Amino acid sequence: MMDSYKRQCYRRLTRLKNYDYSHPGAYFITICTKKRHCLFGEIQNEEMKVNDYGEIVRQTWLDLPQHYPNVQLNAFVIMPNHIHGIVFLEDVGAGLKPAPTGFQDKHHHLSEIIRAFKTFSAKRINKLRNMAGKSGWQRNYYEHVIRRDESLAKIREYIENNPLRWALDRENPANCDKKGAHVLCK
Repeated sequence: MMDSYKRQCYRRLTRLKNYDYSHPGAYFITICTKKRHCLFGEIQNEEMKVNDYGEIVRQTWLDLPQHYPNVQLNAFVIMPNHIHGIVFLEDVGAGLKPAPTGFQDKHHHLSEIIRAFKTFSAKRINKLRNMAGKSGWQRNYYEHVIRRDESLAKIREYIENNPLRWALDRENPANCDKKGAHVLCK
């Protein structure tokens, strides 16, 4: 039997069976900090005010297309202890241009892209914190395959309005009981 901490931190796998996460498509991503520590700033007057760590997260996120030519970024928000973003994986095939060669024509798997984001942002944050070798991110991440334009519009709105709803957010530490269990539902 799992103790209460393990039960609290247990996450079921959200990946679709037999789905190829390197295929072109739109993905809604949520990544939380380890133990939901508010590391990236704070909400003031329903607006996120990022600190230096949050700025590192922003720059690392925005830099992803420089390292992964099949990545196009869309809506994105940094919250005190998590981020939400929409990632489009695109086909980097030839079209009207000659086909790219070497590194550029590889279709990177979503998990590789998220792993790189977490690794590079954590290394830069750790350097600033003088805490080498520590991971500031939870082990896993949440993803949702976006299949319709209506869903894409609703998710964009959710991301944009996330700071407005921080007082009710499930990830807000103020919404946890004394044992750290969430008391509100999404």
